[in-house]
Amino acid sequence: MFKSVEECFNALSKSKFRSSFHLKGKDLLYAKTHDIETLEAHVLEIINKRLDLNNGFVDGKQTPYRGHPAFVAQHATATCCRGCIKKWHGIEENRKLTTEEKEYLKNIIISWIKKEI
Repeated sequence: MFKSVEECFNALSKSKFRSSFHLKGKDLLYAKTHDIETLEAHVLEIINKRLDLNNGFVDGKQTPYRGHPAFVAQHATATCCRGCIKKWHGIEENRKLTTEEKEYLKNIIISWIKKEI
């Protein structure tokens, strides 16, 4: 895991693909009109449902590119699938996420959303 959100964003900024994502349209409006606590709850729900092991997902196919600001943020922060999470954040794929790891992923996603709004 990165030591800080800034360290993570610095590394991601060097990726043309990751830095190409931005909130726009309905996703931006949604982020601006909902409080951070609501967004945090949604992000944790998404992490638990779509990224934690044994929930029936097909890794690499679970995160849409729009429909919620968290989805866009996941692609921007390489938290969209367990393969990207392993590559960018060093969290192993074939096991359940710890509470600490879920918090870390949530904080990265929420920090990116805050930067966008």
